[in-house]
Amino acid sequence: MSTIDKNADVMTLVNVFTVKPENQGKLVTLLTDATEQVMRGLPGFVSANIHRSLDGKRVVNYAQWKTEDDFQAMKANPEAGRHMKAAAAIAEFDPIACEVVESISADTFV
Repeated sequence: MSTIDKNADVMTLVNVFTVKPENQGKLVTLLTDATEQVMRGLPGFVSANIHRSLDGKRVVNYAQWKTEDDFQAMKANPEAGRHMKAAAAIAEFDPIACEVVESISADTFV
């Protein structure tokens, strides 16, 4: 399960894909399949949340790994690489390794 908490001991990846609207659904399917078939079985995988923009031009993957080393190992995995190559064929993307510094909800200040 995803945990957006500054005290959670995870590495967060925010990956923004830019895609032609006619390929948005294909990219969502590709990322979902990659996550279900490959990523979730790799050491250190915690979660992935795939979002599509309402304008059809972007897909955002908010993923969590236990450590940066786990994330780097995934990038070196041939099966994961096959899926990343397929995504790169239909979209440009900008992965950003992040650390949660704050998470505020409506009930935080009640």
